[in-house]
Amino acid sequence: MVRKKQIEPLEVSQAVKNLEIKEGEIVALVGGGGKSTLLSSLGELHGRGTVLTTTTKMGSDQVGGANLLIRPSKKELSVALGESSPLLIWDRVDGEKAFGVDPSLPESWLPKAVRVIVEADGARRHPAKAPAPYEPVLPLGVTTVIAVIGADAIDRVIEDQCHRPLRVAAVVNCSPYERLTPKRAAVLLLDSNGSKKGLEPEMRFIIAITKVSPENQDLVEQLVEELQNFDSEVEISLVASHNGG
Repeated sequence: MVRKKQIEPLEVSQAVKNLEIKEGEIVALVGGGGKSTLLSSLGELHGRGTVLTTTTKMGSDQVGGANLLIRPSKKELSVALGESSPLLIWDRVDGEKAFGVDPSLPESWLPKAVRVIVEADGARRHPAKAPAPYEPVLPLGVTTVIAVIGADAIDRVIEDQCHRPLRVAAVVNCSPYERLTPKRAAVLLLDSNGSKKGLEPEMRFIIAITKVSPENQDLVEQLVEELQNFDSEVEISLVASHNGG
């Protein structure tokens, strides 16, 4: 019997560093809770020349340490790319909501931009989700898809913890009033109607399990084992809870 690789939870700054996102990449974040944190952390790590954006919606308070540009001209973008901070680009802001760019735009920012990180899915702050027919909104030219799930969804009732619970239940073949067991969570993450929706063979696929704490560590380890049972080569990153517990 092949021994499964042990994966340790890391602080978010180290976890995003270990993803080894290269120059020239367009990275799409999909799935549930933790996408915006990973987006801003990737921006902080890579800094100058990195563009952050969304093709859906974000909270207008989620600027972080980035330099915000709203529908910039080519000249404005070129000037801003020379600054030390990462850029955050939105199409428009309406109150508490920031609206994302057309999925064809991120590709046009290369090669002047070093890399582009895109939040390509919405979960309304739920830790897990299944996509609607029009989701995720993957940008053109995407090279890497990072599927995110919060550890606080594992073994919890689907109706309570998941965005689009009826779709989640359909993907994992159970009732929305049942629990998202580690095995069901693995199915959700690896199914072509779940987190792999829209994935092409040439794209790199990574699963990021966020909010890992001592309290849910056993469930996370069960989920990792189930994922590795389905696909022994799957890339998995564990991100420790901010609270450490």
